[in-house]
Amino acid sequence: MTLIIIFAGMLALVFLGVPILLAIASVSLTGVMVIPGLVPALMPQKAFAMLDSFSLLALPYFILAGAIMTRGGLSAGLIQFSQTIVGHIRGSLGHTAVLSCTAMANISGSSSAEAAAVGSVVIPPMKENGYRPGYAAAVVAAASTIGPIIPPSMTMIIYGSITGVSIGGLFVAGVFPGLMIAVLLMALIYGMSYLPAYPELRHTLPRASLRQILNATIKVWPALLAPVVIMGGILGGVFTATEAGVVACVYSLAVSMIWYRILRWRDLPGVLVDAAITTAMVAGVLAMAGVLGWLLSYLNFNDEVLGALKGITESRLLMLLLLTAIMLFLTMMLDGLAVVVVMVPTIVYVGTAFHIDQLQLGIIMVMITQIGGLTPPVALLLFITSSIAKIPFSEGVRAVWPFLGVLLFALLLVILVPSIATWLPYQVLKP
Repeated sequence: MTLIIIFAGMLALVFLGVPILLAIASVSLTGVMVIPGLVPALMPQKAFAMLDSFSLLALPYFILAGAIMTRGGLSAGLIQFSQTIVGHIRGSLGHTAVLSCTAMANISGSSSAEAAAVGSVVIPPMKENGYRPGYAAAVVAAASTIGPIIPPSMTMIIYGSITGVSIGGLFVAGVFPGLMIAVLLMALIYGMSYLPAYPELRHTLPRASLRQILNATIKVWPALLAPVVIMGGILGGVFTATEAGVVACVYSLAVSMIWYRILRWRDLPGVLVDAAITTAMVAGVLAMAGVLGWLLSYLNFNDEVLGALKGITESRLLMLLLLTAIMLFLTMMLDGLAVVVVMVPTIVYVGTAFHIDQLQLGIIMVMITQIGGLTPPVALLLFITSSIAKIPFSEGVRAVWPFLGVLLFALLLVILVPSIATWLPYQVLKP
């Protein structure tokens, strides 16, 4: 009964419009105060314990690196490069959005940051070329989900720090699923260009010459080299995933100030403040969700869930599908980061009991948080792109369903074919 009251109270607060941080904190504090044997002093202790992790040190550094690269002009350069590569293909501006998000995934690691950065540059020309605003918003929102799947990824860092799963292994495991989603989205856009309902997708740009491609590549090669530096260092044992965040900051600062010469010393205070605000918001949610997670563990939530699910099925595949359905529902209603911190310990506990590979499970959870961010009623990513497109949220919702179907299909493939996520890390890292 106590567990039901906790979840019902949190959902009620969220639907009343209370920010997720305050909703989790309120429910956690109430639980600590009313459950016999617990005292309010436990709350700050458990919040600090949640943040007291060496792995989480990577979080502010990658956030800062993304802020530096975005302010330093790398996002605009990558979008121009993407348009040069795919501009001649039917649905060219849609392909540009997908390819830009795929390239930026090596920098930002945040889907909301990608949706804002790519959407602000790509959506206006899409509208000017006859693309329906709702379609433009849906394309960018769907493509931005690639950000946390291709490394580096804030969600993977948080997942790894909570569960003890190798963050470097998660980074490598996300490469194939992320690229697969990009290919499937581009295939969908290309296929839709042949439908009578989408005549605007038939508009293409002249095919770029080899010289134009080389010139575009020269302009953005430092950005394209970023994942090689970061992932190469991790896989080569030069530095850990946490230390890679520091390397990413130094690299992004050098590229933005020396190569592009867009970022100036006077811009750094603003960049640092933006990154600090984002880090504080993430850390606040992590801390309070950590308290709630501990409270659920104290109430034997893990064992309760495992016992209930075992009563439904003993099949590994059916259990994985059931866990996926539960997480999809939760991420549709609540902030994905909070859901990860609160629910992942339980999900991993159940997954371990059913011998589900931890890397596969990690990638599935990351994909679910992004799909949840695209799915109504909340759909934060679609809300961001609809705001940029200056359309009602409902118009974006009407256009997003084909793209949501593609993402769910990609998720199902990772569930049914674990090697999509696990083959590369086990080949490279030999855990």
